[in-house]
Amino acid sequence: MKKYTLDELTDKYIGEKGSTEREQFEFELKLDILGGMIKKARKERHLTQEQLGELVGVQKAQISKIENNAKDVRLSTIMKVFDALKAKVKMTIDFDANSNFEIA
Repeated sequence: MKKYTLDELTDKYIGEKGSTEREQFEFELKLDILGGMIKKARKERHLTQEQLGELVGVQKAQISKIENNAKDVRLSTIMKVFDALKAKVKMTIDFDANSNFEIA
């Protein structure tokens, strides 16, 4: 029985690195992970979606949307959620091999 790595399976069924399909898949995966992290942090702080929404200034439905499907959410709203959860945000943006920007 042949064994395959995760990269080999992803290349075969999603698309090779650099392809539009692979880029879209990885982007959506990162958003799913982000939503899961927000949900976990909210629960660890014993907050309901409604309570977090009140802290952020949005409806419960918006918090649910962020936790389950962050694709159509404004970055400013996500940053407000992190602020309400007292989360420290670090971000690194790579434009090319010669320029890195880090936001903390």
